[in-house]
Amino acid sequence: MDDIEAIKQLKARYFRMLDTKDWDGMRQVFTDDLVVDTTESGGIVTTGGDTFIAYVSDLLADVSTVHQGHTPEITLTSPSTATGIWALEDRLWYPDGREMRGFGHYHETYEKADGVWRIKTSKLTRLRMDTSPKLLPNDLAAAEQLTASAGAAHG
Repeated sequence: MDDIEAIKQLKARYFRMLDTKDWDGMRQVFTDDLVVDTTESGGIVTTGGDTFIAYVSDLLADVSTVHQGHTPEITLTSPSTATGIWALEDRLWYPDGREMRGFGHYHETYEKADGVWRIKTSKLTRLRMDTSPKLLPNDLAAAEQLTASAGAAHG
């Protein structure tokens, strides 16, 4: 399989694992030293594949999600490294009835080891977020707290 196609398949697995909440499978798409930056959309910077999985699995435990990536711009920078930009559309439905629909981009780097491509860095940027009336635009920190509270109430 060509390297660019392999990276497209990698990102497709990421989206599928995220939405189906297959955290063990999702962990396999990342390097151990992964860095994820979601600060521009109200999140945090997370370092380490295991740390990111723990964060996102807790954050989205009770949230139904649909993530779609489009129009990949992938550049091979060496035989074992690459960069990519993906257009993103995501939908989130919270247990308390709130909804969010977002648009933006993933800016990523990839690393190939032992013949397998993995995501090494990922930065999420937002162009727009449409939210239900209960959630103010760009207030993801509050949404994260409400999600965590809902998860604790159900746990």
